[in-house]
Amino acid sequence: MNDLNQLKANLGIVWDNNGHLCQALTHSSYAHENRSVEMEHNQRLEFLGDAVLELVISDYIYRKYPQYPEGVLTKIRAGIVCEPSLAKVAGSLYLGDYLYMGKGEERSGGRERPSILADAMESLIGAIYLDHGLETAYKFILDKLGPVIERVIKDGGMITDYKTHLQELVQKHYDSHLSYDIIKEYGPDHCKTFVAGVSIMGKLWGTGTGRTKKEAEQLAAKDALLKIDNGAIDLIGSRNNE
Repeated sequence: MNDLNQLKANLGIVWDNNGHLCQALTHSSYAHENRSVEMEHNQRLEFLGDAVLELVISDYIYRKYPQYPEGVLTKIRAGIVCEPSLAKVAGSLYLGDYLYMGKGEERSGGRERPSILADAMESLIGAIYLDHGLETAYKFILDKLGPVIERVIKDGGMITDYKTHLQELVQKHYDSHLSYDIIKEYGPDHCKTFVAGVSIMGKLWGTGTGRTKKEAEQLAAKDALLKIDNGAIDLIGSRNNE
């Protein structure tokens, strides 16, 4: 564990209750491995932080972009309040270095896992809201996610539903649907990890690893999209070889 004072400096927050910050940094795997210690993990704070984050982003883009209809605003918000964006911001704060995490989770690369970093970011926002209220949380969110907001607006909304995007792309070239399968699952019941594969006409196109089956399938679709973008998969050539 790194010195929390450095994290506090990175966040720019003077905490009234350090317990809020410690709870935000406590992954469920740590709590499960240390049952003898009275410690609450961050899932409840994640729930609260998710609601605060959605409110702040919704309020900001509603006021900032009065020309956009509800559908566009929803798309923009989805591109901001998503796992890749939150994980990237958490990474810029080195949040993973400060997490209280179980040994098994840490050995499996938990400190760099996007889903864990995104959840920690939401938990942190919940902790800031409890400690300082909505105004401070609002400023923190806009400060840390400002570059994300600008990028999403510039791009017209980020693609976060990789499965839908891949299916739409494939349908242009194939008269077939993608299939997803769970190739492997491991870990204890309270902390399962899933490996999913996406295939078309019996050929594996991509794989992904996640804490839920849904997340693993999305990351498998993302892997396939990256291979298409990099030329590793030729949509037209693959079709002609069938």
